[in-house]
Amino acid sequence: MVNGDVVALDEPVGESLRGHHAHLARQVGRAVTYLPDVATFATVSADPDPGEWADLARLLGPGELADMFSCPATPPAEWEPVFVLEGRQMIWPGGGCPSRPHGETDAGVVDLGADSVPEMLDLVARSQPGPFWPRTHELGTYLGIRDNGTLVAMAGERLRPPGWTEISAVCTAPEARGRGHAARLVSALVERIVARGERPFLHVAEANTGAIALYERIGFVTRKPVTFRGFRTP
Repeated sequence: MVNGDVVALDEPVGESLRGHHAHLARQVGRAVTYLPDVATFATVSADPDPGEWADLARLLGPGELADMFSCPATPPAEWEPVFVLEGRQMIWPGGGCPSRPHGETDAGVVDLGADSVPEMLDLVARSQPGPFWPRTHELGTYLGIRDNGTLVAMAGERLRPPGWTEISAVCTAPEARGRGHAARLVSALVERIVARGERPFLHVAEANTGAIALYERIGFVTRKPVTFRGFRTP
């Protein structure tokens, strides 16, 4: 049976850092963030007081990025806004795995580990899927597709709130687009996540209409709009 209470998706960063990813967390008081080179996401409680923001500032250091992901809490006025990005959270509705086109298999899909990090970082630099750091692969399983030995597409697991696994870093090299690589990788991850009794979810920028259409074709549905925000600590 596939599990997953959707309430856990309202605070996916905090739920991950206090649970499955606790070994990758740094914490001061109730402020928590990932280790450097794993991810930049940070979070505070749902209704933080000034002391919590001070704890997060101490945790991150002066003049550092506080990537608050979809946390709606507003930091003090002296925290400089860095970015605002409108997006949506999409979930796998349950009821099995994606339907594959006739004859499509996972042939050529390979697991990526620490030894693949240099080529993963190179692919990210060329395709710009979003934040990805030297230790991001430690968040979960990462899969890739190679063409004549060169990594041309990948996707992997990121946030892990209870009962859920986020699919992220879906990217394809410019010269390899249009071949269905992203759909194959996302479908393969969905199958793995469902097989262990969890539900897949993901986040996508609202302006990325092509990706939204792809995820909808695979079977994902929109749960809610989200706003991603980042700030600079004092």
